Amino acid sequence: MNPATAVVAEIVSGIVPFDALEQEHIDEALSWLASTDDVYRRVKPATPPRHLVAYVVLVDPDARAVLLGHHRLAGLWLPTGGHIDPGERPLEAARREATEEIGIDPEFTVTGPDPFFLTITTTNGADSHEDVSLWYLIHGTRARPYPLDPREFSTQHWWDIDKFAVPDSDPHFPRFLAKLDTALP
Repeated sequence: MNPATAVVAEIVSGIVPFDALEQEHIDEALSWLASTDDVYRRVKPATPPRHLVAYVVLVDPDARAVLLGHHRLAGLWLPTGGHIDPGERPLEAARREATEEIGIDPEFTVTGPDPFFLTITTTNGADSHEDVSLWYLIHGTRARPYPLDPREFSTQHWWDIDKFAVPDSDPHFPRFLAKLDTALP
């Protein structure tokens, strides 16, 4: 295992699973990381067919809300984020994605700088592939405007954690919110 992959494996090992499915995804991700160093997307959209992603969820802990954008390509309500570049550390990717897609210097103060959640998801479409997604939390304020990158998102909306009922989102989003609910006051 090369040093960059070993760093990712250490990060994944530190995630405390919320449920049996997250534990299964963590175990599968660790097995995958042990089997290959080809973990970064090299060619869009699906080479290699499984690769690392950093989701960056803007959270207002006081309002108990998250900001999602309607992603133009996926057609889903998603947090900001994107593929981790070859050799890039996941936290660096999360920071870069927040800067590119939200235009802010992110504050990883909701639960800290480590990923909060991990999922493995098969994407939709003709060029389907698997994203191994590390979900990072950054602090936001619902009262402040955050203009999401219009090349990536057609619109945006703050969603209440306790009342989220949008079927066209990441399939793991309800589980993510349930885990987030346990971490917020």
